Parts: sequence; structure tokens; C-alpha cells
Amino acid sequence: MNYWLIKSEPFKYSWEQFVKDGQTFWDGVRNYAARNHLRAMKKGDQVLFYHSNEGLEVVGIAKVAKEAYQDPTTEETAWVVVDLKPYKKLKRAVSLQEMKKEKMLSAIPLIRIPRLSVMPLNELEFSKIIEMSERKS
Repeated sequence: MNYWLIKSEPFKYSWEQFVKDGQTFWDGVRNYAARNHLRAMKKGDQVLFYHSNEGLEVVGIAKVAKEAYQDPTTEETAWVVVDLKPYKKLKRAVSLQEMKKEKMLSAIPLIRIPRLSVMPLNELEFSKIIEMSERKS
């Protein structure tokens, strides 16, 4: 299994809307590195859902329900989407500030390449963020 982090501005598509929808295709990616990450996602992979711009926090976990296919919002064949389903809301959101304080998370793309909208995490990084969500603030 692989682990990922995706970013969404809550005013455009929030965790709450995602849960209400029950499933969505992750579209609008127009960065080649992020697109390549979408292509690498496999069914069942776990994905942290991060609220960007406002909130700046990981709020939930999704799972890949369908692997990469042509983005239906464009005719350009370079772009793909994956289907995601909400898996569970974190007990407590984990802020970017908290993640920046954790030495073992200093190399994650969220901190190093903050504009990237889809990024890989290794199992230890993913587990650390989940562990942080279970701590009292």
C-alpha cells in the first residue's frame, strides 16, 4: 500500500462536502509532478485530506476507489483523475504548524514543496500524522 496527501481549499471542496458526496473524482490537477502521483495511486491506497489556504490542516483519510483515468473535465489527454472515497475523519485535525515542529516530517513535500497538490508520503510519515491526530492538542 502507498500513502499520499492531497490538498483542497475548503471553500472549493471541503472534507465535509466530500463526506456528504460519498465519493468523488479528484480533478483539476494541472501540475505534471502531481499528475504523475495520481497515476501512481493504486486502489486501496490511503490518502490524507488536507485543507489548504484556510485551515492549513490534515482533517481526514480517504481511500483510492479507482485508479487513474482520463480527466473528464478536459479533452487534453495529459491529465488524469482518480476516484476517492472518504474513509474516516481524524479525531483531531493536525495543523501545518504542528507538522513543521516534528523533525521526522521535515522532508515531506507539504513542507518542502508547499504548492504541490498531490504528494507521496512514506508509511512512517503517514503514521506519524495519524498519531499526532490522536494526541490532545
